[in-house]
Amino acid sequence: MKVVPVPVREDNYAYLLIDEYSNKAAAIDPYSVPKVKAVADQLGVDIVAALTTHHHFDHSGGNEQFASTYPDVPIYGGSKQVPALSHLVKDQDVFSVGSINVKCLATPCHTQDSICYYVTDGYHHLGGVFTGDTLFIAGCGRFFEGTAEEMHEALSHLGSLPDQTVIYNGHEYTASNLKFALSVDPDIVPLARLGKIVSENQITTGLSTIGDEKQWNPFMRVDTDAIRAATGSGPHAPPTLVMQHLRTLKNNFRG
Repeated sequence: MKVVPVPVREDNYAYLLIDEYSNKAAAIDPYSVPKVKAVADQLGVDIVAALTTHHHFDHSGGNEQFASTYPDVPIYGGSKQVPALSHLVKDQDVFSVGSINVKCLATPCHTQDSICYYVTDGYHHLGGVFTGDTLFIAGCGRFFEGTAEEMHEALSHLGSLPDQTVIYNGHEYTASNLKFALSVDPDIVPLARLGKIVSENQITTGLSTIGDEKQWNPFMRVDTDAIRAATGSGPHAPPTLVMQHLRTLKNNFRG
């Protein structure tokens, strides 16, 4: 199994998920079909599926062109709001791309149709998860269509994956997320390692794991005293209240 990021727009990522044994690939959020196709052609892989993480235009905006370019290839997504949808999926649905197993994880909040795709191939001990705009490195998506409770549930859902699961997120937001994380929990030791990742890599997607996020992502640490204190939530505040206060801080952060 191989994952190839394809930068599109200003800071979005599309991806190719490649089964190296069959040379079949899935395109994840192929906003720019020409760019994704060019990479696939260069690598000599056949695109046999498109996986849409949510209906927002910067992720699903290439679907109509994808459908006309690859008319017999299924397009997966979490609601009928996804353009050119052919295969509606829900939580725990599974399908395959070559020898790669794909498991759908519903994570409603950023949008109600947000689907993360957990992928494993049986040959490597490392799985991966395409998180769209639900989970970023050291951050999470805005609550455009959901609540703090839903985001807490979504991140807990992702947090139940094996710690070694590699994260492939929808945007390159890591540098700004790091600044915010330092503003709310400057003493947390793992952030020094994330700072090194940011300083040494323009593309940071694929360089973090679920285990890492549990250590340094403030939105996955809303049950800690440090994040409760930083948000002014009080020592006994429930995680969902801390999540709401933390998201408000992030929305207003100008670091």
